[in-house]
Amino acid sequence: MWTDEQQMFRNALRKMLEKEAYPYVEQWEKDRHIPRAFWEKLGDNGFLCPMVEEAYGGLSLDFAYSRILAEELERVSAGVAAGIVLHSDIVVPYITSYGTDAQKEKFLPKSVTGELISAIAMTEPGAGSDLAAIKTTARKEGDYYVLNGEKTFITNGIEADYVIVVCKTDTTVTPAYKGISLLLVETGTEGFKRGKKLEKVGMHSSDTGELIFEDAKVPVDNLLGEEGKGFYYLMEKLQQERLMVAIETQAESERCLELTIDYVKTRQAFGKPIANFQNTQFKLAEMATEIDIGRTYIDHLTQRHIAGADIVKEVSMAKWWLSDLAKRVSTECMQLHGGYGYMEEYEIARRFRDIPVAAIYAGTNEVMKGIIAKQILT
Repeated sequence: MWTDEQQMFRNALRKMLEKEAYPYVEQWEKDRHIPRAFWEKLGDNGFLCPMVEEAYGGLSLDFAYSRILAEELERVSAGVAAGIVLHSDIVVPYITSYGTDAQKEKFLPKSVTGELISAIAMTEPGAGSDLAAIKTTARKEGDYYVLNGEKTFITNGIEADYVIVVCKTDTTVTPAYKGISLLLVETGTEGFKRGKKLEKVGMHSSDTGELIFEDAKVPVDNLLGEEGKGFYYLMEKLQQERLMVAIETQAESERCLELTIDYVKTRQAFGKPIANFQNTQFKLAEMATEIDIGRTYIDHLTQRHIAGADIVKEVSMAKWWLSDLAKRVSTECMQLHGGYGYMEEYEIARRFRDIPVAAIYAGTNEVMKGIIAKQILT
């Protein structure tokens, strides 16, 4: 599947991460923070936003390189991958696809270098998967939109230099989703402030926070795309976002199995390695089989996504099944570690904590099943 150029990209990225990330990941987990210097090192070495055009500082590469970035960061930790992948290959593509020339020139070059960190604000205290139910509004007054509302569970919410805010510019239109627009809101905007940094069960190094808009004044030039088209833009980009979640959870399953194989070969019980017990062998065989099936499906979907195919159904299947698989794999792998698997000094404990949220964000797995059902019944 991989070309020589892509493998070179992976090898260079892995070498950089071995020096700049792996030695520090446990400290970043304790600090609940990833230093901006790390973002900038990724940018300096050409690893951020690989799909951005060369005119704006990117490399004009295809999605395969974004997948490589996600896989290698996920091998470091889910917390490290979460915010960086969201910035590089979920938020930035909105600007490359729908931004004006002026917006691209303003935001893309420094996003590529890591000088700017981005976020996207969809979820609200009372609206998650049901985007049409959002309450955040933006009223046009002269050269500004006056933005009011609250957002929560926002990845990169505290550190972000700019946020794509999902809001309603028309609260009267029916159906409600036709009134949704996207605004680029920058740090320092009058009326924009951060709420608290949220404490999560896992992904501790990932920044997740609350955003508050109280008569925030956003220039009309910061409208992304057209008014009322925001919901359509979100639906177009969710295919890639959900494929990214599937890719990341696949990498998590692979890492959990790798850790466990190493562990059972050396851990002794009743005078022999626990890898010699039939139960251990059967568990490993079952997990390895499903993980291999997942890898084959991800390879297939990556190629179709690069080709521009509509794979909403298949991506929904992958997001649901692979995030569910990762939960099952991490549980089995922790069990095979025995009591040591419950200790924070063992990596499997962190993986066990980090994985479950993948079944919730980017649309819950229940929503994924609804999309699949609708597609196959139409």
